[in-house]
Amino acid sequence: MRELALHILDIAENSISAGAGKIRIYIAENLQDDLLKIVIEDDGKGMDADTLANITDPFITSRTTRKVGLGIPFFKAAAEACDGTFNIQSTPGKGTTVSATFVHSHIDRMPLGDITSTLMTLIIGSPEVHWIFEYQNGDHIFIFDDEPIKNTLGEIPLSEPSVMKFIRAMINEGLQEARDPERVEHQILTQS
Repeated sequence: MRELALHILDIAENSISAGAGKIRIYIAENLQDDLLKIVIEDDGKGMDADTLANITDPFITSRTTRKVGLGIPFFKAAAEACDGTFNIQSTPGKGTTVSATFVHSHIDRMPLGDITSTLMTLIIGSPEVHWIFEYQNGDHIFIFDDEPIKNTLGEIPLSEPSVMKFIRAMINEGLQEARDPERVEHQILTQS
């Protein structure tokens, strides 16, 4: 994979396959500490100790569509290639948390990639899941929770083009504000 957003997509799809009703994706960029952290947390069926012990083996998978499970081993390798860490915790019946850290400035760190498109794919593709996305850049935080939108829309599907456009704009603007709040503030002042 060429970008971390694709790893996030793959692991979130594992959470969907595990029957998760709620999935939280957390990304924190801390340039001061030269750290990038990614966490994907779900309330799916979880894994027993034997499965958890073997989860980073690419030749062990619960998927029926292919004989190898490359998502988690590749994500682990991507983190460790950047002097980072990888951790997975799981409890049967309660869910799984996958987390990785990366040295932000490491030459081998993949770019974060198109987070908005990854989130749109997940939100629109699995509207039955409660999606929470948190992005933190230093002290600046953007939180997207799809539940209030779903409650407001009622029977209108998230795949309605105007709804998709609204969600995409909301995520893009939230990320832009958290990534560069001074630039956004400057734009607002110059438009006034």
